[in-house]
Amino acid sequence: MTDIAPLRRNVRFQLLWIGSAVSRLGSEFTRLAMPLLVLALTGSPGLAGIVAGARTVTSLLIQIPAGVWVDRWDRRRTLITAQGLQTVVSALLAALILTGHVQIWHFVTLAVLDALCTAFIEPVHETAIRGIVPASQLHSAYAQEESRTHAAGLIGPPLGGLLYSLGRAVPFVVDTITFLAATLFYTLAKVPRRPANQSRASAQEDGEEQHPIRRSMRREAAEAITWLCRRRGLREVTAALMVLNLLGGAFQIPLIVLVGERGGDAVTTGTVLAGLGIGGLAGALLSGRISQLLPPGRLLLVVLTVFGAALAATALPWGAWWPMAPLVLITLSTPSLNVVLNVVIARMVPEEMLGRMGAVLSMGGMALKPFGPVLGGALAAAWSGAGALVVLGGLLVATAAVAALSRELRRFTGDVPPAGGDAVEPGANPGLVPE
Repeated sequence: MTDIAPLRRNVRFQLLWIGSAVSRLGSEFTRLAMPLLVLALTGSPGLAGIVAGARTVTSLLIQIPAGVWVDRWDRRRTLITAQGLQTVVSALLAALILTGHVQIWHFVTLAVLDALCTAFIEPVHETAIRGIVPASQLHSAYAQEESRTHAAGLIGPPLGGLLYSLGRAVPFVVDTITFLAATLFYTLAKVPRRPANQSRASAQEDGEEQHPIRRSMRREAAEAITWLCRRRGLREVTAALMVLNLLGGAFQIPLIVLVGERGGDAVTTGTVLAGLGIGGLAGALLSGRISQLLPPGRLLLVVLTVFGAALAATALPWGAWWPMAPLVLITLSTPSLNVVLNVVIARMVPEEMLGRMGAVLSMGGMALKPFGPVLGGALAAAWSGAGALVVLGGLLVATAAVAALSRELRRFTGDVPPAGGDAVEPGANPGLVPE
């Protein structure tokens, strides 16, 4: 039996992770700088919203086609090309800002192009983890991924604000450098070009090459949706997650209203919201252990309950700073769920379908997410910040109660079926993928 090297010595994964971490940090810089610059140039919050909305709409429209294409194309080439194009887009925006020629349509156009690149980068990145990390180390790999996300979210916006104070173009120039570095790291990582069970061409008995049959995009996307709908437990988990994304995306506006109602200023609000990053980073570091304490279905029920109870607890009348404590608790629990579900998807989904399934699941999560802020704002207008948070918390707890009625969800473990050709075998090493 061959010993498996520790994850820290998996050079290809670490290069992939570093590239993604650098890219994510750069994106966090401009996440704050972009609306600040649009507001400074136009004075219109509406135009700043249009730029953000253009990116979101593009992501929704391209998600499924990108997933299909990722499963069709050479994944290594797709990753490097998309990241390289994202570097060019960022460099172009930085050049326009430096020369003083940037206009609102530039922001919208380049936001759309950036979203197109990201739509290809993310599914390839997810499939690459399955290809270069042994199955026994997937928990550790996704815990490290989760740490990257929350660390970037914690330190990125403050650094982005600092860079913006040095000059309007500075965050965008630095973002371009991070994208360029990510392209280099992705090139060195040499991610698998295609699934282990899929080659460019297979030989027929008479020695002639037989190329894979190319089906329509609609049929390939429908195949992934059908696969999900037939997986008891996983489909119920997916439905509950859609509700979680909707309600979980609705609390920020009521929270800002609540802090303001209690006399908190912008600094207080920003510090309170930093609790999300603090809890998320701590939760990511502990997620590898927490995610192994409960099976996925029951862990989801716990996270829904904790999330709901913590949201309701922010309304307790203990001052403007108090909501920070429940926020830490919320994001302390959610990373473990992200880790365990990423592992479940990596193990259950056929490798040649990972791109499409990632797109389907992302689409499901994003489909209701834009309605979250609208719901939160409407509730805050009707019942104040505290009332809205109590209602949202109650709805999350109610979602947990309804979800608990599903036997398939309660018993869902994410184990790979012992038979059938649509999943990898338990314990199989996905790192043995031909390049």
